[in-house]
Parts: sequence; structure tokens; C-alpha cells
Amino acid sequence: MRLTEHPILNFQEKRGRKVTIYFEGQPIEAYEGETIVMALHAAGIRVLAYTPNKHRPRGLFCAIGKCASCLMTVNGIPNVRTCITLVEDGMDIRMQRDKPKLPKDAKPSKWKDAKKVFGDIVIIGGGPAGLMAAINAADAGAKVILLDENPMLGGQLVKQTHKFFGKREQFAGVRGVKIAEILEDEVRKRENIEIFLETSAIMLLQDGDEKLVVGVRKNKELIEFRGKAVIVATGAMEKMIPFEGNDLPGVYGAGAIQTLMNTYGVKPGERVLIVGAGNVGLILAYQLIQAGVEVKAIVEAMPKIGGYFVHAAKVRRLGVPILTRHTILKAEGEEKVEKAVVAQIDERWRPIPGTEKVFDVDVIALAVGLRPSIELLHQVGCQIKYVPELGGHVVIRDSRMETTIKGIFVAGDSAGIEEATTAMLEGKIAGIAAALEIGIASPEWLKEIQKAQKELDEFRAGPFGRKVLEGIKKVVVE
Repeated sequence: MRLTEHPILNFQEKRGRKVTIYFEGQPIEAYEGETIVMALHAAGIRVLAYTPNKHRPRGLFCAIGKCASCLMTVNGIPNVRTCITLVEDGMDIRMQRDKPKLPKDAKPSKWKDAKKVFGDIVIIGGGPAGLMAAINAADAGAKVILLDENPMLGGQLVKQTHKFFGKREQFAGVRGVKIAEILEDEVRKRENIEIFLETSAIMLLQDGDEKLVVGVRKNKELIEFRGKAVIVATGAMEKMIPFEGNDLPGVYGAGAIQTLMNTYGVKPGERVLIVGAGNVGLILAYQLIQAGVEVKAIVEAMPKIGGYFVHAAKVRRLGVPILTRHTILKAEGEEKVEKAVVAQIDERWRPIPGTEKVFDVDVIALAVGLRPSIELLHQVGCQIKYVPELGGHVVIRDSRMETTIKGIFVAGDSAGIEEATTAMLEGKIAGIAAALEIGIASPEWLKEIQKAQKELDEFRAGPFGRKVLEGIKKVVVE
């Protein structure tokens, strides 16, 4: 079901030309500018594939191209990430039930002579960190290449309808969707920034004195991006928790639900149970209510709510119960989620018999945290360390966001899970530091780094920043 009314967003203006795609031979209405899986969801299609061995149904989970849940066969080509692939008129989409094979008459892509793109700094990721890195590196005099595997810039910002906290310089009082627009406008007005969307970075290498990023655009074109420095701002991906039925269609990461309803105007379901009462879970609850979806409850395993009081108070005023010391036991349903069973847990995290509650829901939203996307950094050989305070495995770096490999920088959630505000500040630092490293920026830019570092310290000074600061002590070396 598509949203036609929303208190904040206007989807009628955003939707492109109406086209027709074909799912299992049946025509489906779609709009240019939306991804395949969004069009399928709008048509009520939840099951995207079946596992080859046990033939269990699979549905959307992350919606950012970082898991395998949405792989389908498109125009005869298997294993297409339908959550980040845009619809085209006449497209043929098929579910995958067995181990997929390329059709015998499929012509291989012409990858022998890859296109080469040269710049001073290559930035991987067009979210809040990558955008700020690009703006500041360009202003410092660098020629910047910015690539993102999604069809639009903005990262997580494009799905955030709430207003940000902090200072005016950090977009306090501005909604995330608007911040994305502002940053994209700033990037596009700079002639020394070249943008490549729908381009996946599949390899990061040191090639002599150059950094080599190998990218694939639109699943067809191989491109070599070469620069003197690289900034990795690849964000994060949703964590999963173990419970019976967690692979059923209708079990989503919180970000996927935000993408469905806030980016593409598609209602994720009718009744939702949210797992996790951190800021993401709390914000998701009132975003769902904005979209006309009933939130049955939020369950949280910890003895207290993990998010800001202002978010929790807003959710409670809307009548949503928050059940602390509760966990999800199982999701029930045949082809998709139909019920969720939760229970209270004791001090040893064991379910207490007799405390089970059953919720009639068609969506289970997992807001149980993120883990940094460090695959490219790991591949190139950056030193890695497991730091639970920062969400998992992260790279060792210095205060200017440079990793243990000279000329390779990191920023945003790929450096450690925090907020969009800290991602933007880290992106600014990394962009300027990279320009200084390769000898393009003048020494006056050091003042801007110091200013951003001070703002980071101030933002992290509150009680919610203590855990992050403990984590940063473990990874920042000079």
C-alpha cells in the first residue's frame, strides 16, 4: 500500500513517471525513481525468494544492499540486489527457489578495459559523513570523487523525519530529510566533486603511490577510481538477534522500515512490534504512527530504556507501551509474520515461564543496534580491533581519522556507531585531513579540524556519550 498523505512528507511530488514491471509474469504498477522491492511491497508482495535447501520464504531485511535477503532474478540475471536496483519499464522479476544460474545466452559485461577515473581524494559512501568529507575536501582545494551504491545521496538522512539536536551549526531543529537536501545541494554546486551513484565499491587496494578503488556501476560497468587518498564512509548495517522464525518475511531491520515509508512512501504493514528501546526504536515508533501504522508495543531486554527521555515520553503519550526486561521468543506465520511472542526475562536473561504475551502483528522491527561496515578497510589491511562500545569491529585510527595505512581515512558509522551529527563532524575532519595529507590544503585548514574536534567533544560530553568515549580511547592512537 502506498502512502498518499503524511504530516511531513509529500510523496505525490516525489514519485516519477508510472511504469509497469512484471513479477512472475504478472504486471505490477511502479514509479521511476523507486527500487524494485519498494514497488513489490507497494503491491503487497512480501515473499521475494525461497532458500534452495529448506525452501523457506525470504523477504526484505536491510534495504541498503548489505544483506542477501532481497536477491532476485531480474531480466534473466540472478542475484540482483532488488532493494537498491531501480525499476525500469518492462522489467521481468522472478523469485529464486533453487541455486541460481546465469542463462546460457547471457552476454558477459565488457570488463576487460575498465574505465579509469582520477582524482585527488576518493570518498566511498554518500551519507552524512561522506557528504561532509566531500564538501570540505573540495573547499580545501582537492578534486573529489564521491561514490555510493544507492540511487540517491544522503544515506540514513533521507529517511529521518525527526528534528536534530545540538547546535545551529550542526543543523539543530532541522529534519534529517532536509539536511540531506542541503548537503546534496552543497556537493552538486562544487565543480571539483564528481558523483557516481548506483556504484558499488568492491575492492580497495594500495597500487604503488595511488589508492585504487574498484567499482561496479549499475551491475554492468567496471570502473577504476584512483586517488592519492581514500575516505571510507560506508556506514553500518543492521544487527540480527536469534529467535525462532527470525527469517520470516515481515522481520525487518529498523532502517528498512524507515526506507519503505519515509523514502518511498510505502506502508510496511498494519501492526508492528518493535524490538529495542534505544533512540532508533523510539524514533521509529512515532514515525510509524505518522504513517498510519499501529505500534502494538516496544520490547526492551534491558531494565531501562536506552534512548533519550524526550523520545520515550513522546511515544508513551501516543499510547505505545514500552516493556522493559522483555524479549522476543518467536515469530509465527506460514509465508510471513502473523504473530509475535514475547516474554519477561529474569536477571540472568532467561525467559520467565508464564509471562508470555502474544501480539497479532504483520511486522517485527528489529532496532537492536548496528555494526560498522569495515569490509573494505579490512580488505586493504587496516589494523582492526573489536570494541563493543563502538558497535563491533572497527579500525585503529588517529584523531584526524587516518587509519594505520597512510592516506586511508575513515568517518561516520564505519568508524564506530554514533549519531548523524558526529558522522558529519568526523566527515569534515577526514576531508580536511586527507587534503592536508596529500599536500593540497593550506595549513590554515588546521583550525577547522580543531574546531570540529572541539564540537565533537562537546556533543559527546553528555551521559549518552560516555560509552562512546570509552570506546574511542581504545582505538585512537597518535
